[in-house]
Formats: sequence, structure tokens, C-alpha cells
Amino acid sequence: MDLNSNNILPSPCYVCEEELLENNLKLLKKVQEEANIKILLALKGFAMFSTFELCKKYLKGCCASGLNEAILAKEEFGLEVHTYSPAFKPNEFEKIVEISNHIVFNSFNQFELYKDKTNSNNSIGIRVNPEVSTVDVDLYNPCGTYSRLGTTISNFPTSLPDIIKGLHFHALCEQNIDALELVLEKFEKNFSKYFSQLQWLNFGGGHHITRDDYDVEKLITVLKNFKSKYPHLTIYMEPGEAVGWQTGYLEATVLDIVHNGMDIAILDTSAECHMPDTLAMPYKAQIRDAAEPFEKAYTYRLGGNTCLAGDIIGDYSFDKKLEVGDKIILEDMIHYTMVKTTTFNGINLPSIAIKKPDGSFKIIRNYDYQSYKDRLS
Repeated sequence: MDLNSNNILPSPCYVCEEELLENNLKLLKKVQEEANIKILLALKGFAMFSTFELCKKYLKGCCASGLNEAILAKEEFGLEVHTYSPAFKPNEFEKIVEISNHIVFNSFNQFELYKDKTNSNNSIGIRVNPEVSTVDVDLYNPCGTYSRLGTTISNFPTSLPDIIKGLHFHALCEQNIDALELVLEKFEKNFSKYFSQLQWLNFGGGHHITRDDYDVEKLITVLKNFKSKYPHLTIYMEPGEAVGWQTGYLEATVLDIVHNGMDIAILDTSAECHMPDTLAMPYKAQIRDAAEPFEKAYTYRLGGNTCLAGDIIGDYSFDKKLEVGDKIILEDMIHYTMVKTTTFNGINLPSIAIKKPDGSFKIIRNYDYQSYKDRLS
């Protein structure tokens, strides 16, 4: 059963559909222009730099979580670079200062340690913990109990040092505007007393702006209302998943089918190596033309090609029997998934391709033994 008529791609392969990516970017640009804010690309969620020539037509820059992402932003995107880390490394900070427009410290301890090493080209900020969140999964809740991310209001000084020009929070995870409203209410209540001396605020990521049910018009209204109260402040948002959301897939191939109480299809991809969120949290990948177990005629467990016993993608049903060589299309695998891959067990990383608007494919990169070896010593 060939679920995809394309036979030219290597397998497995991540395929980013350029037209879908541009649709997301156009929507983000609409929010920027109508709300008069700036949207950055969060590299932790989407770092496919072969698409950056397109992305930078719509977005204002990138936010980085450390030196390597900051260098990538500078080299490949070339616009604003905002760098935050839970704790900067001393041997990397000089380079971060050189290439970053904004530097955001996680704590006042970090600020005191590094403030004299910054320069006039850096706009300095502090990440705050607004102490409110509606994120259900603790693994992805930056404001959970005992979170190390951001500084709570109880740890803020009465007045901020003059060098601090912005505050940053990140409290959402793939959520709608109602979650942002809740966070903004608490954030404004606790921290607005500092706003008069600031130049910018960063509302972080987790805004699922490009999802079909996201209330984009309400977001624009909320942002406009906030800016009307504080017109001197530049507002940033930095979604990652909203850029890459539903912009492509992972194409894999059935290598073998075995039976042990149920039919098990072994693929040339891996949950452990190529889609770790399926193991780390309650997430199940969507498979094109498949349904939940037993909803269709033939049910299979899809397993990865590593020796890890738990390398299981999930159970699915199909209209037809699977055969060795069949293609399996795992949907929405471009954001976050691509940046988390590993070569555990010597498994090659999936190739990367772009599907152009005319339906043609461009192979961006293949991985081999040397790619595996380069990660070791």
C-alpha cells in the first residue's frame, strides 16, 4: 500500500512543504502589522535554516537559547538576534555579546555576573516567572512548581538597574489567546511598576497562532489594548511551533512485519531517535490515511528500528494490509521534532527535503556514517 505517490525521496525523510510554511508566515506577518509588534522565530522549535531566506521576508529575527543557536541566527537569518539561557557559560559569553541584539538573563545573579561584560549594542533584559500557567504537562510547563525558569516577583528589587531595558516571560505551550490573557493579567499586576523605565517586553512563545482554532483577531485586539496603555514599549513574541505548525511530514518505509499477539510493522524511522516526544509525553503522531486501532480493517503496532524495547510509535489501523516497502506518512513533524533528533544505536538521521509549490522536491541534506561519527569521539 503506497500512501504517497512520490518515490524519489530517500527514506526516512522530513519534508517541509514550502507553500504551507509561507501561509503560516503570512498570518504571523498580519499579526505583526495589525498589532504593531515584532515576531521572532524561536530556533528551539524550528531551525530549518534552508527556509530562512523565506522566513526573514516575514519575521523580524530569531530568539536563541544559547551560543550555537545565536550563531545560526546571525549567520543564516541575519536580522535581530535575541539570546536567553537559564545560565550562560563564561567561555561563551563574549561571543554572545558580540552577536546578540538582546541578552536576557534568567536571574539577577546572572545579571550581576555578566553585566559589565555587555556593551552598548546589547539591550539587556530579565526573564520573569509570572507564576501563572495553564500548561497541563509538567515537562513543558515553564511556570510549574519549583521552576528554574525566570525570576519571581518576590526576588525582584524595589527598582531596576538602569541598564535593564526589558522583561521577558514564557508561560505558554501550544495554547490559545485565553491562556495569554490570563498570564498578561498577572504579569501586568506584578511587574507594571517597572514598565516606565523599560523599552520592550517579550511575551515569549507557546502561542499557537497558526492553528485553525486560534482566535487571531482577539490576539490582535489584546495586543493593541496592551500597547495603548504602554505606547513606549516594543512588544515581541517568539513562537516556534506556530512557524512550523502543520508545514510538513516525516516519510518512512515499512521494513518488516512480524506477529507477536498482534501485527507489528517495523519502520526505518524511530520514536526514540526521530520523534522523542512520542515517548516523553502523552503525544501520538498522526498517520496519513490511518485511524485509531480497530477502527479500520487492519491494525498494526508501528515500531522503530532500534534495539530499545520501548521504541514504539503507536498502534494504528489501515484500510488495507501493510506490505514491506509501503510508505508511512507521519504528519506535522517539522516543528520541534526535527531539532530533537539523535543518532542513538547508530541510526541515521532522516534526510531533509523541501516540497516546492509546483510539487517538485528539493533534497536539502542526507545523513550517513560520518554524521553519526562526528557526534562521537
